[in-house]
Amino acid sequence: MKSPKVILSLFVIFLTSSLVSLHAQTKDITLEEIWGGEFSQERMQNLQSLKDGKSYIVQDYDRANQNMKVEIFSYETGEKTGTLISSKSIPGLSVFQTFELSEDETKVILGTDVESIFRRSTRGVYYVYDLESENLIKIDDNKIQSPAFSPKGDKIAFVKDNNIFYKDLETNSVAKVTTDGVKNKIINGVTDWVYEEEFGFVKAFEWNPSGTKIAYLKFDESEVPEFSMDLYGSYGQDLYPSQDVFKYPKAGEDNAEVSLHLFDLDTKSNSKINLGEYEYLPRLEWTQDEDLFSVQSLNRYQNELKLYLINAETKESKLVITEKDNAYVDVTNDLTFLNNNSFIWTSEKDGWKHIYHYAEDGKLINQVTSGAWEVTNFYGFDNKSGRIYFQSTENGSVNRDVYSVLANGKNKLRLTRRTGTHRADFSADFTYFVNTFTNTKTPPVYTLNKASNGELVRDIKDNSALLNKLENYNLSPKELSTIEVNGNKLNTWMIKPPNFNPENTYPLLMFQYSGPGSQSVSNTFFGTNDYWYQMLAQQGYIVACVDGRGTGFKGRDFKKVTQKELGKFELEDQISAAKLFGERDFIDADRIGIWGWSYGGFMASNAMFQANDVFKAAIAVAPVTSWRFYDTVYTERYMTTPQENASGYDDNSPISHVDKFDKGNYLLVHGSADDNVHVQNTMQLIEALVQANKQFDWRIYPDKNHGIYGGNTRLHLYTLMTKFIKENL
Repeated sequence: MKSPKVILSLFVIFLTSSLVSLHAQTKDITLEEIWGGEFSQERMQNLQSLKDGKSYIVQDYDRANQNMKVEIFSYETGEKTGTLISSKSIPGLSVFQTFELSEDETKVILGTDVESIFRRSTRGVYYVYDLESENLIKIDDNKIQSPAFSPKGDKIAFVKDNNIFYKDLETNSVAKVTTDGVKNKIINGVTDWVYEEEFGFVKAFEWNPSGTKIAYLKFDESEVPEFSMDLYGSYGQDLYPSQDVFKYPKAGEDNAEVSLHLFDLDTKSNSKINLGEYEYLPRLEWTQDEDLFSVQSLNRYQNELKLYLINAETKESKLVITEKDNAYVDVTNDLTFLNNNSFIWTSEKDGWKHIYHYAEDGKLINQVTSGAWEVTNFYGFDNKSGRIYFQSTENGSVNRDVYSVLANGKNKLRLTRRTGTHRADFSADFTYFVNTFTNTKTPPVYTLNKASNGELVRDIKDNSALLNKLENYNLSPKELSTIEVNGNKLNTWMIKPPNFNPENTYPLLMFQYSGPGSQSVSNTFFGTNDYWYQMLAQQGYIVACVDGRGTGFKGRDFKKVTQKELGKFELEDQISAAKLFGERDFIDADRIGIWGWSYGGFMASNAMFQANDVFKAAIAVAPVTSWRFYDTVYTERYMTTPQENASGYDDNSPISHVDKFDKGNYLLVHGSADDNVHVQNTMQLIEALVQANKQFDWRIYPDKNHGIYGGNTRLHLYTLMTKFIKENL
């Protein structure tokens, strides 16, 4: 009989052998898998509630049969109850890409051959399909923008060649609302480049509730400077480059003159609505009254926002609310008018973003939510229960939960339970909500819950197939924590090698974005880049991210401390965080790198030039290199104009610090057709580096925009960055 020690030794050998065998069964991630869609998640595409509150629809593409469908499901049972639309069953229609239901859900606008213009804007060939008669009508023979049903579903308004039109679906006739639209001069009914990018909307016209009037914005771009981009085309097809020329107002330059107008379909008359002084009109919305609509205005500093109500009969405007801030006022989509024309509004005026309830005349009824946390999404108001539904950070700035509260601010209920990130899509009658939950260990899980108390009704999707697939890979946890830096607790995540040994030392790659109000550290599952970080961890790197001062969801003061000094405090925090990480025994302080994209590329460049005693290598993708090159709305919101704040612009520009680039390795990447952060930023920085005789690596991706994607582009880019990291860190 063997002694206990021998038995224990044999058990240890067996256990060790088993673990080695288990480890051998796992594999490492490859770039080809990441950018080949191997880790894609199940989603509920274009989830929408139908008006009855009993059914919802989702869009689904059957690749095998090249059939785009919109399927109907029962909230209560989860069973598919029918197919709303199927491209295969509509003669004369190719596969549609987009759909929009009429208010009465009897018709649908179907978009085909839809192409991107800029980040949010598209143009395409659109049809109206009658779900009852199965009649298909082409809206226009040419590509159009932003088609929208009238509330009764009997007309379609749309934009073509910078003018607004509407089509009467009963007579099939088309009428013009405007006639003065000219490319790069006058735009009616859709926004210009800077509004689209920075105020986040494209369609700049709205039907009134009875479908008898259209309120719209007109942009006069005549005095806005033009920007041009060469497009090189495909080898063997394009002998000469073409050029894309569009209006782009850079910081301190002229904006488009925007004006508010009202078109009456009965009289065919256009009226210009006079407001007080303003620079921007970032929101336009009708109340539930057919003769009352709202518009929001901003001054050029964007520190004074005004809400007006306009009487569509008298054309008179009434100032209802004025919001002021020493830094800037954020524009949101949270304005919601109730039946009595009182309205819901969100504001940061107490230091945190919260919900307020106002009377029609602008008198405050009450502050609905309060506390040292932020409302991050306003979902709506239920007339029956009198409850407001919203998402917030009450359980930590990296988390999100769904709540309801009475309009008087009482009887608040937390409707979600697990710690992580919850997002809700409510049924039309607020009986149910589809909850999407994720955290660092859980890919999106979709469940149906009762809106009254959050009770689970049933599971919908859980991405178990992805989790099962990931069991075959040698992955590390994404660890959330906080660090004390420059007097602030900063959120951070870290990914360590799967075989991490605290007795060893590892190189560190830091990722950050750092832009105002942003968040890169959240309790969510892997995004695409996270799989790249896992791959780097498998190759012996630690990867970390820190959200420094200026980022969002930790109150007004934390976010707006960077005012007039973009890049100053953010850089201080990244440098301090890197030094703090470098003090840990398992991190090699001589092998710390940093990378980022866009604002993050701006930061990575500054880190390399100003702190190459801390950072050994940096990658900057599509970086801003001087805020003088960026647009008016974004830049002046945080920096005022370069004429007023020259030192704020120049002292924090990477171009101003190339002489300090004495050691380390720097990779600079840009797309030549970046309409957002122009390649001019990179070219100016390259010239400064060349004249300072500083050696570095750079790549330009022809005809690629700010996202630098298409075909093998992302695979090539991440192969390049991986090689650079392995050679220099």
